[in-house]
Amino acid sequence: MHIYIGKRILQAIPVVLLVTLITFSLVHLMPGDPAVIMAGEDASRETVEMMRRAMGLDQPIHLQYWDWLSGVFTGDLGTSLRDHRSVLPTIIQRLPATIHLVIASFIVNFVIGIPIGIISSIKQNTFIDGFARIFALLGISLPNFWLGLMLMFLFSHNLQWLPASGAGTIYHLIMPAIALGTASAGLITRLTRSSMLEVVRQDYIRTARSKGLGERAVIYKHALKNAMLPVVTIFGLQIASGLGGSVIVESVFGYPGIGRLMFNRLLMRDFPMITGNLLVFAFLFILINLITDIFYGVLDPRIRYD
Repeated sequence: MHIYIGKRILQAIPVVLLVTLITFSLVHLMPGDPAVIMAGEDASRETVEMMRRAMGLDQPIHLQYWDWLSGVFTGDLGTSLRDHRSVLPTIIQRLPATIHLVIASFIVNFVIGIPIGIISSIKQNTFIDGFARIFALLGISLPNFWLGLMLMFLFSHNLQWLPASGAGTIYHLIMPAIALGTASAGLITRLTRSSMLEVVRQDYIRTARSKGLGERAVIYKHALKNAMLPVVTIFGLQIASGLGGSVIVESVFGYPGIGRLMFNRLLMRDFPMITGNLLVFAFLFILINLITDIFYGVLDPRIRYD
């Protein structure tokens, strides 16, 4: 097991380095000149050139990347062009709010997707199964920003049950978590259903039933554990993709996480903050997938042996 974990960690290192290169390159391909932003639109050419030299933008691109990468490994992601605050402390200040939102959306995903998928597989080709399949299709199809606006209109504007924006209490999390987690819940419902249907047709399930075990014991003790193996992988991917979806959901609900910070700084062309946010998003994505791989290996020892 330790060898398996070590291999996965070693495989993640070149991915992290590649992510830093792609992140740096994409931001520098964006339109706009950071030196002009720092100096001001009305600044003279001499002032802009002086600012460009001070920011190191007059150097070749590979030297700029190396300087930035050296700062990344020491925890220095640069300084914001807008408010002149250090990038990393600003992101760390906003990060807990986004983590709370992603965890809450995961709970919505788990509580809705798996039970409906199990019931749908047990009640195959019935009215319940049809309802579950329609729910899964709607969950996958509805854009989370539209769903967020509809939730806000119903529960905040009409019923006045929940706050429309902000953070600080569990009530602020309910609508953003539902908006962010519903699409994943639809996907998990479909995957759980198909996986359960495949498992319940296996020989060992028929053997368990022939021994006189109750249907509940057959489903929950024998079928569910093996059916969850592919679902675990999708769970990890959905949690990681929820970080990207949080950019839109946080903007809709005015939620003070790194997703909203990222969106606002994109509009301002704050390149150091954009680069830092992209890097943090990518690092969290890689970390979650690494944890998923390790957990998958724990559930299925055959993965470790391969």
